[in-house]
Amino acid sequence: MDDHVVEPPGVWAERLPSSHQGTGPRIVRAPVRDISFVGGKFTAVPGEPGDPGEPVDWWFYEELRRPLIRLDASVGHDREDVTVTGTTYDWMRPGAWQVKPRLEDMDLNWIEASLCFPTFPRFCGQTFLEATDHQLALLCVRAYNDWMIDEWCGDSGGRLIPLCLVPLWDAGLAAAEVYRNAARGCRAVCFSEIPPFLGLPSVHDRDRYWDPFFAACDDTGTVINMHIGSSSKMPSTSADAPPAVGSTLTFANACYSMVDWLMCGAFVRFPQLKVAYSEGQIGWIPYVLERADVVWRENRAWGGVADQVPVPPSELFRGHVYGCFFDDAHGVRSLEEIGVDNVTYESDYPHSDSTWPHTRDVAEKQMAGLSDEAVRKVVRGNAIKMLALDFD
Repeated sequence: MDDHVVEPPGVWAERLPSSHQGTGPRIVRAPVRDISFVGGKFTAVPGEPGDPGEPVDWWFYEELRRPLIRLDASVGHDREDVTVTGTTYDWMRPGAWQVKPRLEDMDLNWIEASLCFPTFPRFCGQTFLEATDHQLALLCVRAYNDWMIDEWCGDSGGRLIPLCLVPLWDAGLAAAEVYRNAARGCRAVCFSEIPPFLGLPSVHDRDRYWDPFFAACDDTGTVINMHIGSSSKMPSTSADAPPAVGSTLTFANACYSMVDWLMCGAFVRFPQLKVAYSEGQIGWIPYVLERADVVWRENRAWGGVADQVPVPPSELFRGHVYGCFFDDAHGVRSLEEIGVDNVTYESDYPHSDSTWPHTRDVAEKQMAGLSDEAVRKVVRGNAIKMLALDFD
């Protein structure tokens, strides 16, 4: 389950109190003075009026300046034009940020329903976590969720599935936001794959910092969705490594994160809790489960998890974890080892890696050796079960 939405210009401007209009997220058109993406780090600096270069659309929020870039929404464009370059809403395919064109593009791609991660807030709301004014940030989180549920998904006839944010800086507020959105039918929430990379407690925290949030998700049937990059740190090997290195290793943080979850005891304390790894692909999962079981069994005297993980990690995986993929032929060949009930399919629209508009073709080619029942589970049934969707 993984697609994306580029937030329209008015998401926050139309919802925040007038007193916050000058500091809340808003679109400003300006040229680009500098932009780079090296060693997994993205940097952008806006120019001043009259500076050379074509103006692009920027999000201004507090002191943050973040341009729309072509990588945000590159479907429909030649690969040679998909660069780390500032852009405007006009350059993007309208389905990147408008409901009706999105549904039309889903029809073209044989997509019945879609779960969309944010863009400006980043994959789990890091933008608001890093803000100076957390009172304003909380209003921004709630405004985003209101827009997500009421407009983006509310106008889609049930085909766009709500995925909400929480205020990561306060687990109690995060729990309250889960309950607020669950009461409106939302059963999916964004979270960081590795919270300590954001300066937050880990899922192993001895004081169980995250338990109020986990309890709310467990109680409401809300799935915790972790996208690659949701720790604000993409895997790379050095500061001067080209982007291709990190792009090849995008699955790695999902791998680390899944081991964290299997070894932290949360699935024991919260038996209905479910997590999903969006865009993490799945081919790596069998070995990690095999190794985790060996460590759990052979290293129990010193591994530090004997008291809180009473069953093999692979058993916890079967009942609590979903892997998600859009182009992983090796993973499909390993489906029996992974578990046919633990995998969902995605298209990554409108990002540069997206299989749109050929998602069905890719799926048919890679899943040609699967049974009809297995295909139905992977492309539809598992997602319906995971999110408790009201689909036939």
